[in-house]
Amino acid sequence: MSTAASFPLPPESAPQPATSVSVAPEHLAYMRQALEAAEAATRRGEVPVGAVVVAGGTVLSLAHNERETGNDPTAHAEVLALRRAAATLGSWRLTEADLYVTMEPCPMCAGAIVNARVRRVYYGCDDPKAGAVRTLARLALFPFTLLYLLCYAALAHLTRKRMEI
Repeated sequence: MSTAASFPLPPESAPQPATSVSVAPEHLAYMRQALEAAEAATRRGEVPVGAVVVAGGTVLSLAHNERETGNDPTAHAEVLALRRAAATLGSWRLTEADLYVTMEPCPMCAGAIVNARVRRVYYGCDDPKAGAVRTLARLALFPFTLLYLLCYAALAHLTRKRMEI
């Protein structure tokens, strides 16, 4: 995947907006990878959601939505990333893994995250249509962090781009 994104993503050197919470550079780097996966989804006519599973500073898996291309209603980025990470580790228990996803997980994905025993979830923006971490439901039995500032503009751009295809 290319490191140069074609959507409005602030450069790594850009000053971060003043907030009461500082975000570690590694979290931003992983979320950037998830955003690049979301861009790949858009190019394939998919909803722009990307996900990365990380454990011990190593990326275990990277995925984007594949519902349209695979004709699979369960092929959400989060589920695919969890499956691939479990295959990489040889275990369905992802207790030492963190998930970075560009949009708030839906009920199905939140359930998969709970069942995989993911340590923490970082997501980029709320999903007013199906968000199950804090927006419409609170199915999150896992710690989560909202990295809103990084993802909102990029996902809005990708959604508009997808509608043009």
